[in-house]
Amino acid sequence: MADAPQSYPTHRRYFPLFHFVVLPLLAINLIIRIIYAYRHWGSRLPLWEILVAFALISLALTVRAMVLTVQDRLIRLEETLRLQRCLPDDLRGRVGELTSDQLIALRFCGDDSELAGLTRSVLGGQLTGRDDIKKSIKMWRPDTMRA
Repeated sequence: MADAPQSYPTHRRYFPLFHFVVLPLLAINLIIRIIYAYRHWGSRLPLWEILVAFALISLALTVRAMVLTVQDRLIRLEETLRLQRCLPDDLRGRVGELTSDQLIALRFCGDDSELAGLTRSVLGGQLTGRDDIKKSIKMWRPDTMRA
């Protein structure tokens, strides 16, 4: 089954195993541990179980944050190379001025003239944040390699 064309409203993607299985189960586990500790007040084991449940949630969120950081660094590298290849000469030397958030947002912009115009707007300060840049893209370049 092919994915629908990407656009600003449809470009976010969930990883079902993480978002809909792992996180909910860890959260439910924490809630159950808290209820159990409340009902068995005075015992140390339920308090330990709460700490372990909280640690598991923290571990899952930390691992996710680390993965997203690596992903953002790779996108920054890919987009820097793409912009140096696709932009006109007057903009090529300014690619280093773009922030990581700006490069990450520009990855959805096609290689046509829109990329140069959008990059000019970003470097000129008219567009600054990821959402502003993404909302300005007319022809989306889909990211089909995301998990």
